[in-house]
Amino acid sequence: MREWGLDPGSFKSDAFSVVDLIHPDDVITQPRTEGIAFRVVERGTDEHCIDQGFKRMAIAAGAKIHYNSRRDPQDCQIIAAGPKESSAIAFGEVFHTDHPNHVSFQLNDKLAPGAYSYLIIIDGVGLICTCLWRKQKKSGRYLNETIAWYDKHYELNRKPIKRVGGKGDFSIPDRYVHDGRFYVGEAGGLQDFMWGFGMRYAITSGSLAAKSILGECDYEDEIRKRLVPLIKVSATNRFLMNRIGDRGFKKVAQYWMRDQKKRGDGLEFMRWVYTPGIIRKMMWPIAKLAMLRRKKMNDGRMVTRMPFRGSLRRDSWEQSEEALKIGEQWKEVKKTGGSVSFPDSDT
Repeated sequence: MREWGLDPGSFKSDAFSVVDLIHPDDVITQPRTEGIAFRVVERGTDEHCIDQGFKRMAIAAGAKIHYNSRRDPQDCQIIAAGPKESSAIAFGEVFHTDHPNHVSFQLNDKLAPGAYSYLIIIDGVGLICTCLWRKQKKSGRYLNETIAWYDKHYELNRKPIKRVGGKGDFSIPDRYVHDGRFYVGEAGGLQDFMWGFGMRYAITSGSLAAKSILGECDYEDEIRKRLVPLIKVSATNRFLMNRIGDRGFKKVAQYWMRDQKKRGDGLEFMRWVYTPGIIRKMMWPIAKLAMLRRKKMNDGRMVTRMPFRGSLRRDSWEQSEEALKIGEQWKEVKKTGGSVSFPDSDT
């Protein structure tokens, strides 16, 4: 980031070397590494959030921000708008807690169809989130059931603040520069198909777009060289994940821990997962044909997009008593001012 003129000290980040890996059968193991495995940053309007850090840097560099105004994309050089459609959705609850800083990552096809749930706690504020990669009716039950699971297995002393939601749209465009406009981040399909992460891709592509405008590189070439191979690997991994349930998730978790025992570093498994090896390169045409569909966007671009998958028979189940209590608890919190960032129709 510093090479691109960005100061990582302008926002708060918390480093972790270990994570709780929760298996589908509720076994908890801990992939770990020496040094830093990952960092957690916060999005939002507080001064310490990454959004505000980037905003301050942009203003200091001479940028002018226009609020409450809409620009025609044809008048813009860089397109960085969010998703227009959905390939996956996520719902979460933010809460106060006295639990120490912690991150958990759960593979459970019931609580998070085709994906994962997670728990993040930083400085007394926690987030429990479940990601849904298959379209569901009454999807709010997944969040209630997920919260109930974490309440049972961690001493959270949870005091709900608000509920949040979001969506992701996953696609690979034919071109990343179209009619002279640079498409960055999720607008350019630069997002991880496997887990849905995209912040690193967004920052990288945004910086490369700026360099290209300044004549320092060719954006199309750089994206295809640096990022597209990783995205294709993630899409192939997603194709494989779509074909396994909890039994497959359990094998993945077990292999991860065996690999850590063998190599002495839990991070090596994730490096291997994203290495564009021969087998995954051979699988890419199959994954592309089976999972992605061609689509013409409103701006004339052609993309190869991942539609939102339909539900499976195993996705039909009733909430537990604990989850129903979580739902009632949230109704009471809403009466006292608890906010929701998505309409009821989304759940």
